[in-house]
This record gives sequence, C-alpha cells and structure tokens, in this order.
Amino acid sequence: MSAVPVHHPVYVGDHGVLLDVAEAIAADWAALGVRGSFLARNLDTGEQLGFDVEEMVPLASVVKVPLALVVLDRIADGDLDPAHSVTVDPAHSSVGPTGLAAFRYPATVAVGDLLLQMLSVSDNAAADTLLDLVPVADVDARLRDWGCGDIRMRHRMNHMYECAAGAAGNDFSLALELAVRDERADRHTIQTLDPAYANAGSAAALVGLLQRMWCDGISVPGATAELRRLMGLQVFTHRLASELRTDTLRWSGKTGTFLHLRHEIGVVEAESGDRVAVAALTRADRCAGLAADVDLAIGGAGREAFEVLRR
Repeated sequence: MSAVPVHHPVYVGDHGVLLDVAEAIAADWAALGVRGSFLARNLDTGEQLGFDVEEMVPLASVVKVPLALVVLDRIADGDLDPAHSVTVDPAHSSVGPTGLAAFRYPATVAVGDLLLQMLSVSDNAAADTLLDLVPVADVDARLRDWGCGDIRMRHRMNHMYECAAGAAGNDFSLALELAVRDERADRHTIQTLDPAYANAGSAAALVGLLQRMWCDGISVPGATAELRRLMGLQVFTHRLASELRTDTLRWSGKTGTFLHLRHEIGVVEAESGDRVAVAALTRADRCAGLAADVDLAIGGAGREAFEVLRR
C-alpha cells in the first residue's frame, strides 16, 4: 500500500515576517489534522500572507455571500423588490438546522428578510428561495461578468444534502466518513465535495471579492453597503469572530460548514482604521461533527494575521 503523499503548502507573503506567520499557521493546522487554504490582506496597504491561496475548494455556505451580492445587485437595478413576499413551506424547503429550514409551518417572508436570514443564521431555505428568484445559472454568469470566474455557483444549497444522502443512504455519519476517506485519497464519492462540480472558490478569489465589496469596486455602492451591513449581523462567533470581535474591532463574516468542511470569510475593521480581509477554508482529517479545536485554530490564525498586517 503506497503512503499518502505529504502536502507541501505554497506560501505567499510580502516579506519574511509575513511568510513566517503563514508557515506557523499552516503548521498549527497540520498538527490538528487540518488541510486548508488561508489568505489575509490589508485592504489599504495590499500586504498579505497565506498559503495554497489558488486552490479551488467547495464553499458550503460561504457561497451565500456572492449569491447575496447578485440578489442585491438585482434589487439595485430595480429588477427585484426587497419588499416582495414569498411563502416558504418547510415540507418542500431545504434541509438545515437554522432559520426557515428549521420551521414546522409555512411562513411568508420578504426578499430583504430572506437575505437577512441567509447571512445572519446561514438559512439554507432562505438561500434556495432566493435562488427561485435569481437562478443558479444567472448568479454564476453575473459573477463571471464581474471578473469573479474563480468563484463558481453550480447548484442549490439543498443539493449538498441530496448528494450526501445519495452516497450514504441518509446516514450522515457515514457521509462524514466518506468525506474524510475521499479527502485522503483525493477522490469524491459525494459530488458536491468535488471542486469541479461544487459551489467552489479559492481563498484568493474570495479575498478579492471582499476587497471589492469593501472598496465599492463591484456592483453598486448601495448593494455593497447593504451586504457589508448584513455580514456584520452574523450570529456565529466560534471561528474568526472568536478572536476578531472586540470593543475596538468589528467583524463582518460568513461561515460555511458541511461534513468535514469548516470555513469562514470576512473583514475585520479596527478603530485605528485598519481593515483586513480574511478567508480561511479548511478540511478536517477526522470524523467529528464538532471540532472546537479546529474552530479555535481558525480564529487564532485570523488574529495572528491581523496583528502582523495592521499598520
């Protein structure tokens, strides 16, 4: 039986100190059995550090950020009314533990509030209801029009669960085992874990998108301002926000979690004026539905990067 190849990260950093931090973060993750991509960039100086930043990775719920931007762009163009109401029936909506996906009875919600649900509590039913209004193919095409070709939207959120159930017979413990096994073997039994078929993106592309969103360099200022506001309302604080939200730091982010994937992207803004965009995309090499040590390592990486990149 051949040995599993040792992965050697490809580092980026504008000088030796930044490279040292990138190498330390990668080593910390590897010690936990985590492989991933990481990039942090000061939005004003352009200095950055990270590793494997061009690797395409399944995004899970992180893809809700570009989806939200396309929806908000449609609203800004007058093609979609944020007050337009849609009825979501849980019997026919998407799987998920939060928001409308966890409801027991039909609910009528405005488009603007679907965006809030999708970004604040990562509501899959809200996301797929928005995709009823702005189809997957339209979102993907708009991203390419904006020059975001390394961020791909290929399927609805519920398709992740459908593919996992199809591969594991509705046994999500087995689906997690398959995900970990396939990660080691570089193959994909679950289609939506294959970057060639999944909603996928790279750390470099995601940080580039965040930079354009925070600097009003994409869509229109009204859309990007609203997206920044909504990302600031995310309720989850167990990853990057655990180290990047204080009385003097504002964190605006979006997590993504599915089987062995644990991600977060966002921007930390300090009272001093420093602004650093971060993308942390991880795949764990263990069958654990909960992994607080991995979440904390993601937060620690964000803090280390912010401290060395701030002016």
